[in-house]
Amino acid sequence: MSTGLHRLAATIEDRKFADPDSSWTAKLLAKGPEKCAEKFGEEAVEAIIEAVKGDRAKLISEAADALYHLLVMLAARGVTLADVEAELDRREGVSGIAEKAARK
Repeated sequence: MSTGLHRLAATIEDRKFADPDSSWTAKLLAKGPEKCAEKFGEEAVEAIIEAVKGDRAKLISEAADALYHLLVMLAARGVTLADVEAELDRREGVSGIAEKAARK
C-alpha cells in the first residue's frame, strides 16, 4: 500500500542524488546528518508550540513539516520508513510500560 508518507520517503530517497541547487531535500542532505537532525528538532518544537496554543490548522502544517524533516533525518543516516515500520510492528501488542522497561 502506498501512502503519502511512503511516497514522500521515496521522493526523499530520489533527491539524495539531485542537485542541491535545485532541491531543498538535496540541499539538506548535502549539509549532513547533523544539520538534518537540527532541522527536525526545530520543526518538532514548532509543532509542540502549535499543539500547546491549540491552533489546529497550524498544528497540522507544523506536523507535516516535522514528518518531512524526520524522514530527511532518517534518510541522512540510511534508515528507511520500512525500518521504522518494522520496529513499530515489533512493538505492536506490547504495553508501552513493558516496552520501556525492556529498554533498560
